[in-house]
Amino acid sequence: MIDLYTWPTPNGHKIHIMLEETGLPYRVIPIDIGAGDQFKPGFLKISPNNKMPAMVDSDGPDGKPMALAESGAMLFYLASKTGRFLPEDIRERWQVMQWVMFQMGHIGPMLGQAHHFLQYAPEKIEYAMNRYRNEANRLYGVVERRLQESKFVACDAYTIADMSIMPWMRFPERQGVDIEAYPHVKRWRDGIAARPAVQRAVQVLADRRRPQMTPEQRENLFGATQYAKH
Repeated sequence: MIDLYTWPTPNGHKIHIMLEETGLPYRVIPIDIGAGDQFKPGFLKISPNNKMPAMVDSDGPDGKPMALAESGAMLFYLASKTGRFLPEDIRERWQVMQWVMFQMGHIGPMLGQAHHFLQYAPEKIEYAMNRYRNEANRLYGVVERRLQESKFVACDAYTIADMSIMPWMRFPERQGVDIEAYPHVKRWRDGIAARPAVQRAVQVLADRRRPQMTPEQRENLFGATQYAKH
């Protein structure tokens, strides 16, 4: 059994998708990032960087519990554990590694900044809004060009690279992106979204999302609480 510490965000959904696709048994433990659950000592023992998702696999590599944070590492762990969604071919395997690292280093941070400055920032800073809107469109363009030559992002098979990137592209309008300008991305995204496992995955804790944040929740997500010693 895997204890999954998570919340309904793109990074959380990456792991929800992988677990649903593989059929591994898991138990959801909500980490309400608006309420500050990510700063609790028990969670910090599993995720030292106070970020969700994180997990504890009761059946680790040596038969002992294995705790792991960082969603990219978690995807590779689960792929190795199950032997699924990570090609055996060494060239394709490194392509998957490359595109997961692309998500971790670019798609997640930059689209996250676009979300923040276009949707959440209390001040509308034109420079920041333009910068991250433009970067979001540039990154969609990178994926668009890749999907012109490949059925899926890393290779012609569905892999953890697709699971890693797709949740960040579910709501492009929030990032200042017109999805109609990226038809290959739209085709790829919609095809993945139609998979039964993905449909189940994005419903994990979906009822816990809030349409608006209170000042306390905003402080926990964006304020000085992030930088306090825990």
